[in-house]
Amino acid sequence: MSARPPHASTAATVSGGIAILLWSSLALMAVITTALPPFEVLAISFAIGGTCAMLLGGSGAGIVAGWRQPLPALLLAVFALFGYHALYFIAFRLAPPVEVNLINYLWPLLIVVFAAMTPGIRLHLRQVLGTLLGLVGVVVMISRGHGFSMTEANLPGYLAAFGAALVWSSYSVINRRFHAVPSSAIGAACLIVAALAGIVHGVFETTVAPSPAQWLTLLLMGLGPVGIAFRLWDRGTKHGDIALLGTLSYAAPVLSTLLLLCSGNVDAHWSQALAVILLLIGAVLSASASNRANPSAPESAD
Repeated sequence: MSARPPHASTAATVSGGIAILLWSSLALMAVITTALPPFEVLAISFAIGGTCAMLLGGSGAGIVAGWRQPLPALLLAVFALFGYHALYFIAFRLAPPVEVNLINYLWPLLIVVFAAMTPGIRLHLRQVLGTLLGLVGVVVMISRGHGFSMTEANLPGYLAAFGAALVWSSYSVINRRFHAVPSSAIGAACLIVAALAGIVHGVFETTVAPSPAQWLTLLLMGLGPVGIAFRLWDRGTKHGDIALLGTLSYAAPVLSTLLLLCSGNVDAHWSQALAVILLLIGAVLSASASNRANPSAPESAD
């Protein structure tokens, strides 16, 4: 197998970074759709996103690639996409949101940890330090500098949140093994997730008719943070610098909070500024070590 040229690896890393930027809009969209049942939102947005991701593969090419990909690759994507969101929703029902968010955002750090255990990936100390700075920034921002307590009564929720972090981080690293599968194939997994979410919604939730504003939000959610973002993340994790993407992933909660701040949904707080500063320092540290630390992944059609 030939190695991807450096510029190709950089482009893939940029793709993953754009996915992180798109995910930062999810919090604002969640505010608009908060009155809708979570699995209804999941089913609709993934149906839109899956269709979008497959059609972006070209005329018929994306659809064929999606359903002809190796079964292990398809099952991994379905398990990760559905498992992460299901555990995330369950965690919020069983534990306070501050603790759930703190535990859930261990996934970028876990990506770096798992990447260090992956053959062919060399990790630099600065990448680890950069990721830890990102984690500290998110912890300070979410907790607003105050202490937080975890009680035994909320243990199931904590475990669900950690399970979500574990699922997404392990998927992001294991996905590199399927570098030969084009990223347009992620659309098939999204459509299966939409079907599974629809089943869960039908069994456990009551359907709520979305308003015009909510329909527009669901459309944007499906096209951006789901359809385009998951395809870009797939490309980034398969061919880009996975350790750097782990560090940059801490931009998602920070940017989400800033968007909520700009929209008037949250109040300004000093912890937000500190989180941005720590994130920028961490990103610079990680990026400075990136080019030397990680070789490129094998090339494949995208």
